[in-house]
Amino acid sequence: MTRLEIGLLGPLVVTVGGVSVVPSAAKQRRLLALLAVGAGREVGMSAIAEELWAGRPPAGPSAAVQTYVKQLRQRIAVASSRTPGLDPKEVLGRGNTGYRLGTSDLRVDARDFETTVLRAMHILARGEDEEGARLLADALGMWRGPALDEARESGALRAEALRLDEMRLAALEARIAADLRLGRHTHLISELTALTCRHPLQENLHAQLILALYRSGRTSQALEVFRRLRDTTVRELGIEPSRRLQELQRWVLTCDPLLDAPVPSLATF
Repeated sequence: MTRLEIGLLGPLVVTVGGVSVVPSAAKQRRLLALLAVGAGREVGMSAIAEELWAGRPPAGPSAAVQTYVKQLRQRIAVASSRTPGLDPKEVLGRGNTGYRLGTSDLRVDARDFETTVLRAMHILARGEDEEGARLLADALGMWRGPALDEARESGALRAEALRLDEMRLAALEARIAADLRLGRHTHLISELTALTCRHPLQENLHAQLILALYRSGRTSQALEVFRRLRDTTVRELGIEPSRRLQELQRWVLTCDPLLDAPVPSLATF
């Protein structure tokens, strides 16, 4: 069993020897989340104070942080009682300017996700769509919900959560693009329909849905997807869809042969 496991791809998870050490108190939880994001690296006191008090720390913030650390270590001590030889001060250590969460036996789901996605992208670049799509599906399966779901309202945690969310969306689009190249357009329609509802301004997902519908012989529905996207972008942003979306619409209207089979020029949709 991994001594320290950290989960950022959903609600915060931090377990020591398989036992959760995530507190219910808001400030302690936020401190633990910040240290979890930087797992294995020291997080300075100034960064901690900024995150906990949004630039308006109390007098003597170090004392308050030390109290939170002590309370977190007490939770770690209880959890580590099942793991002989594991010192709470090893798990949550003091550095030169701040604190560090980590052990020699550490696993972070976000790092596993990023590593798997990077490997999948290299495989896709070699034209191995089947294996690349499988790896991306594995990576996406690591997610339990929005990144850092309960701790993402502001600060560095929000920035990290948004970064991870963007990586998730990019991986999803890449996996769908690979599936389209593999001729799985019919099976993608229901997934893409749901995704475009959740992301009404995301052009790539709409383009992929248009392509999947067209290749499934549902041209009128493909054109309706473009119309809805155009209405939304004009209403919400005051702009027309991008040139490549307008070009895709023209290809659908003219039944351009480019749309009949998977082609590299559509891989980014």
